[in-house]
Amino acid sequence: MSQLRTVHVLGGGSAGSSAHVSSLAAGLVARGVHVTVCAPAELDRAHDFSGAGACFAPVPRRSDPVALAALRSACAAADVVHAHGPHAALRAALALGGRRVPLVVTWHARADGEGARGGFLRLMERRAARAAAVVLGTTSELVDRARLGGARDARLAPVCAPVPRPPGTVEVDKVRAELGALDRPLIVSCGSLVPHHGYDLLLDAAQVWRDRDPAPLVIVAGEGRHRAGLQRRIRDGELPVRLVGDRDDIDDLLVAADLAVLPSRWEARSVAVQRALRLGVPLVATAVGGVPELVGDGAELVPYGDAEALVRAVAGLLGDPGRRERLAAAGLAQAASWPTEDDTVAQTLSIYDELTQPLATSRTR
Repeated sequence: MSQLRTVHVLGGGSAGSSAHVSSLAAGLVARGVHVTVCAPAELDRAHDFSGAGACFAPVPRRSDPVALAALRSACAAADVVHAHGPHAALRAALALGGRRVPLVVTWHARADGEGARGGFLRLMERRAARAAAVVLGTTSELVDRARLGGARDARLAPVCAPVPRPPGTVEVDKVRAELGALDRPLIVSCGSLVPHHGYDLLLDAAQVWRDRDPAPLVIVAGEGRHRAGLQRRIRDGELPVRLVGDRDDIDDLLVAADLAVLPSRWEARSVAVQRALRLGVPLVATAVGGVPELVGDGAELVPYGDAEALVRAVAGLLGDPGRRERLAAAGLAQAASWPTEDDTVAQTLSIYDELTQPLATSRTR
């Protein structure tokens, strides 16, 4: 039987979905599958799909004739096309143009927007759900959302973030000294600086923490369009918060922290949560989206938008090292229960085999 040929389509590609595609590509290639990744050129530079063994086809995040022609060419010999996100799914469906090639769509997040933009994004989600042979939701909530949107077949596929390096390799005192947190508690939060990540809530809480002695230092690792507004609030309120931009040493920051905080308005299967729990860092997170399903008893959860609850949770943990140790241990136990990268690859490959079975049978005749 000839080699299974798959094409993976990314749009803008969040860090989580791009890391997932890189991991998935490596696992599929190792199992003898031919993988092509179609994405903007900058994503290959950041995530090295080629280094994972995939062929890379640079395709801009657009739906104009030139971009669709490039995508159509990449998909010409595909047995399965796998799009990541609704926008990528619609572009892939247009490129396939009615050809009888199974389209798999992974939903890593839900549409986020208000007003006319929000309505358009939700319409795009529904169209993507109906175009797919199978929709894979990374959380139960996203699976339900796909079914309500008209998906013919929607399944839970809890993708695995790449495993961080062992915490024993981090020089904690050096990291804390560089950040200015040798003699004060250190709180770390990571994620792009966009409204749905809830950093306004974190700054509301930091306004209260400012009066503690010593005041905890909050480090936020990430970049995004919300940076200027956040920086203005930090400056005007003299808040003990530093925006340190995109970092390639986030694991080091987390291991050096007393606590990690996730203040998001909504999350699916948060990469930041997975990193913190796998590294044994006690976590306080908002009880939104897929977070409760992901963390179980391995993190302390607070309602989104409740700055007082966030302050109480953080203050309680900072004042009780024993509680932090127990929470970290519970987080490690929860992380051990998550699917591995190999599990994710195996589930995906079984779906490909299921969708292409008639094709595989005809090839062997």
